[in-house]
Amino acid sequence: MTTIALPTRSHVIADAVTMLNRNLLHVIRYPGLSLFTILGPVVVLLLTVFVFGGTLGAGLPGVDPAGGRDAYLAYVMPGILMITIAGTAAGAAITVAMDMTEGITARFRTMAISRASVLAGHVLGNTIQAIIAVALVLGVGLLIGFRPTASPIDWLAALGVLALISFAVSWIGVAMGMQAKTVETASNLPLILTILPLLGSGFVPTASMPGGLQWFAEYQPFTPFIESVRGLLLGTDLGSSVLFAVGWAVLLTIAGYVWSMVLYERRSVR
Repeated sequence: MTTIALPTRSHVIADAVTMLNRNLLHVIRYPGLSLFTILGPVVVLLLTVFVFGGTLGAGLPGVDPAGGRDAYLAYVMPGILMITIAGTAAGAAITVAMDMTEGITARFRTMAISRASVLAGHVLGNTIQAIIAVALVLGVGLLIGFRPTASPIDWLAALGVLALISFAVSWIGVAMGMQAKTVETASNLPLILTILPLLGSGFVPTASMPGGLQWFAEYQPFTPFIESVRGLLLGTDLGSSVLFAVGWAVLLTIAGYVWSMVLYERRSVR
């Protein structure tokens, strides 16, 4: 009777680290996609602050019109960070789709490698890229006048929230890459994630939106993501934002993992 040895936990971790190293090397060899992920949010940040910021900032509750641009920079920065994280999902989707279309994933299936680790390598690599991108975009924000009031503990909490969101979004990006039939399709699917911060509290308060859109903006995942980061960095009222942010991140992680593994197993039996 033939037995099949299941991978142990240590083997799964070792395989995931190997796949992570592979993905990080891929980033180094092809930096263009990562550069675009950073430059896009930076352009949006500069455009909204220096072109529209004076007017939009003056309309924020309790803001002196004379300081509208600075106030809007503080308000919009968390939304820009969410766009940065959402943008990295496209990179994950494209990388996965390339592996699928070029037959690399099929080759991995024939090797003694944990299937979960193949996808986990993409997720961990993309999460690291997202954190680096967030740090660079945040650095640009600081250069143009963003001044957070966070304590060291608040900074650590904000970093934890950003890392958790990046991890969750990376799983969704990997799943979208598995779902896509071509690399071109994989680059388009994650656009919905980039739009969600715009349809939340990233650029204007949700109270200023019409009824149906306001309801959607308040209950979609990126609004508690944004409000959590805004509250931790700027001292605004957190309320239950962090609780909802963590809940949404966990839910998206589970959904992305299950979606990815179902597609991986389905293609493995073909």
